[in-house]
Amino acid sequence: MQLVELLIDDVAFGGKGVARASGKATFVPYTIDGERVSVHIVREKKNFAEAELHELLEPSAHRVTPECPYFGRCGGCSYQHIAYEHELELKARQVEQTLRRIGHISDMPMRPIVSSPKSYDYRNRITVHCEDGVIGFYRRDEHRLIDVERCPIAMPEVNNELKNLRSHNPRDGHYTLRAHSGPRIFSQTNDAVAEALLQHVSNLVPEHGELLIDAYCGAGFFAKHLLDKFDRVIGIDWDTHAIAAANENSTTKETYVAGDIDELLRQQLQTDASASTTVIVDPPATGLGKAVRNAFLQFPPASLIYISCNPATLARDLVVLNERFTIDSITPMDMFPQTAEIEVAVKLKARSS
Repeated sequence: MQLVELLIDDVAFGGKGVARASGKATFVPYTIDGERVSVHIVREKKNFAEAELHELLEPSAHRVTPECPYFGRCGGCSYQHIAYEHELELKARQVEQTLRRIGHISDMPMRPIVSSPKSYDYRNRITVHCEDGVIGFYRRDEHRLIDVERCPIAMPEVNNELKNLRSHNPRDGHYTLRAHSGPRIFSQTNDAVAEALLQHVSNLVPEHGELLIDAYCGAGFFAKHLLDKFDRVIGIDWDTHAIAAANENSTTKETYVAGDIDELLRQQLQTDASASTTVIVDPPATGLGKAVRNAFLQFPPASLIYISCNPATLARDLVVLNERFTIDSITPMDMFPQTAEIEVAVKLKARSS
């Protein structure tokens, strides 16, 4: 197995350090920009290579001791070897680089990244897997479980649930453990950053708007917190259980509809998009569908707030939306400390026809 010495130049989205070997980008997990390392090249492709760390020759001043005994074997976390302040710097840089490379955005109205008050003990739920008596998470790059007694990024209440599950010798399957009771519907994983996201979005919307359309609304995460700012609120989601929960305590100002989000949103934009309409979209990692992107071009609302958990698909969508909208602000938010995931909130304004 080939052994080479490299200087890590950057850390890519996903958490792997990046170096150059024989003119080719080489990705090395668990390394930090500025480190000199010895690595084994384990996979060669036409345009890049992948390597595994052999020895740290010159460690970074940002390197810290991971708090999790499973780190490096468990596939869940990518950054426990990096001081949290530097993790934030890396994530903000990754968002900017992705939007420049894929989105071709030159004028980048980036705001400072919003940090998490807790970099450990923050997750309000985890999903563990059980197979042949092993209870835990999948190993890095393997569909094989690692037995986990405690997850350091999960809240104490969640780890109590894990301890209880382990004591009952559960059947093989998947188990979602939660800190809070309530309907089993989508919710943000980090309570404190979710509150910061709500406040941020509240600051982005107008003080007195006519209509808010909240697409991918779940149980009304944004809509219900913004009721006082709009005359009407319409929420759209595919999850009938989430829509039922939203309707349980709805007011006469609120309408929540379950169905095909792409089609319902297109219809709503065609009917109601105007100079007094604000739309919030919070799609899954796949981003917006082509039909939705086209609908925004045909029927642009005055304001569009795009919440993304995937900078790459966000960048792809912004290429299209840029035809009718101007980007007002881009705010990374660290909803998932220690992991490679990044949340981004983008405010767009419709251009005059």
